[in-house]
Amino acid sequence: MAMASVAIYPGSFDPLTNGHLSIINRGLAIFDQLIVAIANNPNKRPLFSVEERRSLIRGAVGPEPRVEIDSFDGLLVEYAKRRSCRVILRGLRAVSDFESEFQLANMNRTLLPDFETVFMMTGEDYFYISSQLVREVAQFGGDVSGLVPQNVLEAFQRKVAPPAAARGSGT
Repeated sequence: MAMASVAIYPGSFDPLTNGHLSIINRGLAIFDQLIVAIANNPNKRPLFSVEERRSLIRGAVGPEPRVEIDSFDGLLVEYAKRRSCRVILRGLRAVSDFESEFQLANMNRTLLPDFETVFMMTGEDYFYISSQLVREVAQFGGDVSGLVPQNVLEAFQRKVAPPAAARGSGT
C-alpha cells in the first residue's frame, strides 16, 4: 500500500493571493494532502490576524477536505517534526526568489537532514504578485481585484477603507 503524501505549504499569506491559490490547487494535483501553514512571524506587522488569514484561506479554498489550514510559531522544521511531515511546497515567482528559497531549503536540510523542499513555479499570470505589493496597493486605494480571491478583496475593502476626506464630503 502506498504511503499518503503530505506537504506543508508555509507562508505569511498576508493576504492570500491568486498566486498562492494557484500553488495550492496545483499542489493538490501532486500531493494527497496540503497543510497550508500560516507562519506567525513576530518580526512582521501583518494587516490580517492569523485567525483572519485562516478564515480567508478557507473561504478561498472552500470545503476541500485535502487542505488543512494551520498556523505555527518558530522554526518550520520543528513544526514539520510535530506534524510528522518531511516535505514542504514552495512557490517561486522569479529568479530573485530562488536565491533566498535555496538558502532556506539548505538551512532546513541542515537542521533536519531528511527534510525535502519541492519548488513549484508560479504561473505566468501571477509571477509579479507578492502579498506585500498587493497589501501596499490596496492600502493606497488601488484595485487589486484581479490579484486576490473575491473574499480577500472584500476583506481588504472592509479593513482599508479610504479616509473620509478621500471619499468626499457627501453633501
